Amino acid sequence: MAEQHNNPSPAAQEWTTVIRPRTGWFDIDLRELWRYRDLIVMFVKRNFTVMYKQTILGPLWILLNPLITTVLFNVVFGGIAGLSTDGTPSFLFYMAGNTVWTFFASCINNTANTFVANSQVFGKVYFPRLTTPISQVLTSLINFFIQFAMYAIFWVYFALTGSEICLTAWAWALPLVIVEVMLLGLGVGIIVSALTTKYRDLAIAVSFGVQLWMYISPVVYPLSSLDNSPRLQMLMRLNPMTAPIEVFRMATLGTGTVEVGNLIYSLIFTAAALALGVILFSRIEKTFMDTV
Repeated sequence: MAEQHNNPSPAAQEWTTVIRPRTGWFDIDLRELWRYRDLIVMFVKRNFTVMYKQTILGPLWILLNPLITTVLFNVVFGGIAGLSTDGTPSFLFYMAGNTVWTFFASCINNTANTFVANSQVFGKVYFPRLTTPISQVLTSLINFFIQFAMYAIFWVYFALTGSEICLTAWAWALPLVIVEVMLLGLGVGIIVSALTTKYRDLAIAVSFGVQLWMYISPVVYPLSSLDNSPRLQMLMRLNPMTAPIEVFRMATLGTGTVEVGNLIYSLIFTAAALALGVILFSRIEKTFMDTV
């Protein structure tokens, strides 16, 4: 924790800080994070540079990855498996689910290695360690907006060609859903990052776990397809990502199964995951350099 040092000289007060150990369970200084906002912006720029350095297509991969995945979903699950899409164009249905899920998965995957990937930097200079995972989810948020713009272009095309899609009043809830998905990804990601300092094989398993999580989320099928299986539907409702995906589809396509109670549960789960993640992150950052 960095605090301004009491010094009679006004000039000295502008730059002198005292770094003291954190002792609380939930010892996060939000004002300090705000003071380091320029560092967060710098980390975001670094993330983009590192991600697309020495690539031929560069940032175009932000659009190509979800587009290729959507086409594959459309062929495999829509064409071959013939899964229901609640009467909406299958391409838009899969792109809607994939857009939200890609955002969530990238938040987890990019923050899961926070301590291990930045161990050299953490050992050399002081700054609020939470700035690193925050910069990662902000990078994912920028990618999401770019992908959402592509989704909007396809949405307009299908609307103009006579497809039965429409915006609903749930569109007003989209900012809340986007923030929730980001915070849920941040919470789960920093929980994993804290655990990987002790169990390094979690860093390998996290991508596989996220992929499995996708298949128990309504990304490639609607929640209504489980109406004949109450137990499976109840299990699906316990998934905190079910409500955000269904709300996104209801808002932009006019189809989906949205219940306020399920959305409230998802928000509570997100708050709990974020709180647990911050607690674990705060504890691990005190002793991490002793275990490297």
